[in-house]
Amino acid sequence: MTTTKELLQMDLYGLLGVEDAATEKEIKKAYRQKALTCHPDKNPDNPKAAELFHQLSQALEVLTDAAARVAYDQIRKAKKQAEERTRKLDDKRKKIKLDLEAREREAEAQSLEEVKITRTLEEEIARLREEGSRQLQEEQRLVKEQIQKEREGRLHTENTTAQSGTVGGTRSNSNVTPKLKLKWNSSKEDETNGGYSQDILFSLLQKYGDVLNVLISRKKRGSAVAEFATVKGAELAYKNEMGLMGNPLKISWLEGEPVAPAPVLHSHGTDSLSRPIQLLPPVAPCGAALQTFLAGGSVGPVRGRQQACLFSR
Repeated sequence: MTTTKELLQMDLYGLLGVEDAATEKEIKKAYRQKALTCHPDKNPDNPKAAELFHQLSQALEVLTDAAARVAYDQIRKAKKQAEERTRKLDDKRKKIKLDLEAREREAEAQSLEEVKITRTLEEEIARLREEGSRQLQEEQRLVKEQIQKEREGRLHTENTTAQSGTVGGTRSNSNVTPKLKLKWNSSKEDETNGGYSQDILFSLLQKYGDVLNVLISRKKRGSAVAEFATVKGAELAYKNEMGLMGNPLKISWLEGEPVAPAPVLHSHGTDSLSRPIQLLPPVAPCGAALQTFLAGGSVGPVRGRQQACLFSR
């Protein structure tokens, strides 16, 4: 378990991969993404993954609590200032002794301030642990539910493939997560990216099935990749989703496209639907009826095979 002292030496923002000014929503989102990769349930034999998951949880506790985050930001700022002073001190170490002593006294005074801020942060962390972080428990519950949902999705796909070899009438590779490539019109000057955002794409696609992730390209505007939990959900979205009215989506397969089964050829008097071919019984020659008709006589009603014979000549 990471101690408070070790926690103070860590860059919590860097650990979660967010900016210093990140909002609480961005911090929670980053926590979920990283926690999924190192969750103990996914890495039962990796102690380092468990330690990283614990550090991520502590970072979420501190950065989502207003008082704890303020205290942490203050001590982080003080450490950066101390590092900057040390660098400057090294560059000017050859100056006179009085200047060096003055800087040392200043550093000592700053150290006392850091101790005070550290004590405040320790008190806030102790308060969080005593009260229990309901936010952390809720985030961990959501992560566990998502992991369970992924497992159930994989088991369902494997069972369906094992029983019939097909999904929705088409064969699929259960080892590949189905992905769709999304394109729409968007110019470089358009700050709204053509009216599409990650939340909007989620809302458009989730009605067809579970969407694991949507990644919007930062380099190429008007482009994104959607990752589905099942081939069926991806296939429904590919066939039916049109996007926004004023800026429709162009959807294509990126990975996991289902392959239609080859047509089954049958023999021994059966067609492609395995229905026996019914042979018509032989009929009598219709030459006499034809001669009578050409001579202007009456041949009576002409039906069935006789009619076909008459007009085929």
